Amino acid sequence: MEKAMKTNKLPKTDSIQELARFWETHDLTDFEDKLEEVSKPVFTSGDSISLHLGPRAAKAVRRLAESKGVSQAQLIGQWVSQKLARRKRSVQPNE
Repeated sequence: MEKAMKTNKLPKTDSIQELARFWETHDLTDFEDKLEEVSKPVFTSGDSISLHLGPRAAKAVRRLAESKGVSQAQLIGQWVSQKLARRKRSVQPNE
């Protein structure tokens, strides 16, 4: 049986799902020439915050995240970052 043709390009994505799908059908040894040693951790985790939403809010967040193609955590993280950036701009003195 002939082996299915695989792409020889590494995916350029941060999506865990896309990376998992890619590595399910590829072997790391096929990319040995593209590997490089790193001295610092590549993945770092931030602080974790639990958030409890009511059913309506949770459903709205889930639907909006799905429509944007991001996870609920990514969407809420974007909102927090935007709010903090606006707050930072509003407290800085005018130049």
